[in-house]
Amino acid sequence: MEQPTAPVPPPGCPAHQADGRVPLYGPEFAADPQAYYTYLRHYGPTAPVELAPGVEATLVTDYSFALQLLQDSGSFRKDARRWRDLNEGSVPADSPVVPLLAYRPNAMFSDGAEHHRLRQAITDSMARVDSRKLSQTTEQVSNYLISQFGSRGSADLLGDYAKQLPLFVFNELFGCTADIGDRVVFGITGMFDGVNAEQAVGVMFGAIGELVALKRSKPGDDVPSWLMQHPAKLTDEEMVHQVALLLVAGNEPLRNLIGNTLHRLLTHDAYAHQGGLIDEAIDDTLWENPPMQNLGAHYPVSDMEFAGQKLHAGDLVLVSYAAANTGPALTAARQAGSNRAHLAWSAGPHACPSKEPARQITVTAIENLLNKLPDVELAVPTESLTWRPGPFNRGLTVLPAKFSPVQIVQRPAPARKEAPVRPQYTAPTGGRNERGGVWSQFLNWLTR
Repeated sequence: MEQPTAPVPPPGCPAHQADGRVPLYGPEFAADPQAYYTYLRHYGPTAPVELAPGVEATLVTDYSFALQLLQDSGSFRKDARRWRDLNEGSVPADSPVVPLLAYRPNAMFSDGAEHHRLRQAITDSMARVDSRKLSQTTEQVSNYLISQFGSRGSADLLGDYAKQLPLFVFNELFGCTADIGDRVVFGITGMFDGVNAEQAVGVMFGAIGELVALKRSKPGDDVPSWLMQHPAKLTDEEMVHQVALLLVAGNEPLRNLIGNTLHRLLTHDAYAHQGGLIDEAIDDTLWENPPMQNLGAHYPVSDMEFAGQKLHAGDLVLVSYAAANTGPALTAARQAGSNRAHLAWSAGPHACPSKEPARQITVTAIENLLNKLPDVELAVPTESLTWRPGPFNRGLTVLPAKFSPVQIVQRPAPARKEAPVRPQYTAPTGGRNERGGVWSQFLNWLTR
């Protein structure tokens, strides 16, 4: 009797249902996504998946076809207003994946000349960030966060460190005052944690609108001011959406990259016996456990055949960076020394425009943490760690660690002028209600 050649679906995967769609959500997928990608490859270069109940998509799992898709701006578009299922009402309006995939007037969802104009403004403005200042800012933020838990001898390196550090660094780069920064932190945290997400998004956009108005009246040496000065001549609405894109896109992937790399360093003994361990650990994480595992939403312009599959105009097609990076076809290239040929930063016209600053922040954050806490180690068994559910990002829920207690003494910094904190605004910090928010507390610590 002939044996089946297709691999067995992972536990909890109802891939044998009528349409054969594989769910990329739930605890089973979060626990072992690579088992799902191995199974998906038996469909060929693309596979039918479900991102959330009622949200269907085609997932590209093959590296060469993923690269082809990302570079083909003629056959595929990024404008989510082309998403046929959403337009026809077959996608639930309250689906948890819609806020990330729905159209916004920013560089991520634009095509052609409009995309070039918006992206050039972003690329040129981010290029003005001074690398030395970026390292100094990251180290200051790192020291502050470590000072909050260092004397305890234990911490959740995700919630207490990796989750907060990118937000603080970007608030500094974007010249946020205390009040605006508090609301940006509150908004982005609530949006990704799913806690009153709609209200959180409203708070975030309200704060960014005020930031744009502030920079129009008082330009500074910061990213929003540089965006305003750019020849692209962004309107206030365009400014709000580009700044929001940079703050949100700079937060979630960076949080996961720092957390996933720390996880790798704490669970793989090999790095302790090699030079350049942090850079190597970052590269290995980007290959094998990228911070955004499935994204790059595209929509065919017309009915077409792609990778042997028929696609219809407006179908939702996503790229699995995680599956493409770990596919059999890339094994030889990686062994040959092409250690940065992965797709974790995407590729083509919509590739991440800030990968160098992101890497610099990650290296500095991890290096400073390990210097301050040289004996840090995982505080729980590796197998007890859990990962956040969802099809897009890849990040731990917690990363408990223990170490010898330390005290961080901050060197005096020159006082800065900040807008007064509104007394009626209270941001949640660790379950305690305190006047002001975490950004205010950092600024007070920095200038005391």
